[in-house]
Amino acid sequence: MTHLAPLPSFLGKIQSRQTLAERIERLPRPLVFTNGVFDVLHRGHVMYLAQARELGASLLVALNTDASARRLGKGPDRPLNREEDRAIVMAALQSVDLVTWFDEDTPTELIGAVRPDILVKGGDYDMQSLPETRVVQAYGGQALALPFVDGYSTTRLVSRIRAGAPADDAA
Repeated sequence: MTHLAPLPSFLGKIQSRQTLAERIERLPRPLVFTNGVFDVLHRGHVMYLAQARELGASLLVALNTDASARRLGKGPDRPLNREEDRAIVMAALQSVDLVTWFDEDTPTELIGAVRPDILVKGGDYDMQSLPETRVVQAYGGQALALPFVDGYSTTRLVSRIRAGAPADDAA
């Protein structure tokens, strides 16, 4: 006889835009915010997310919806993983406190509503050119770039998998 196991508690970290505000009120501050597709999670992602979390007391990750991710021009077949699946993987990480989505091209509207204390992006972004930076700085928040983890790229990883290339030291 099989027993039904209870659903993992980390699923409670996944919040719709409608329920997000109430959950954020219960998080300790400072609140760190980051966003991205996070299609195929790799070492660069988890290092970046852990470092982002260390900058504050809570970390909110906003994922591009599938439609938003497709508009980024990474290829017609991306993302490989659906938004719900990406959210579950993200929520399972210890460094992540909440996960939500945004369907716009940039998360400026969400950032304006959430008002995180710190916006974090990877070192491959020019923070001063991002509209998100202007939103955060307008209410007194900080916008920071974390060092990019060289050699780790989902696009590169997907290309290697498709080419049947063996694993090497940097994925």
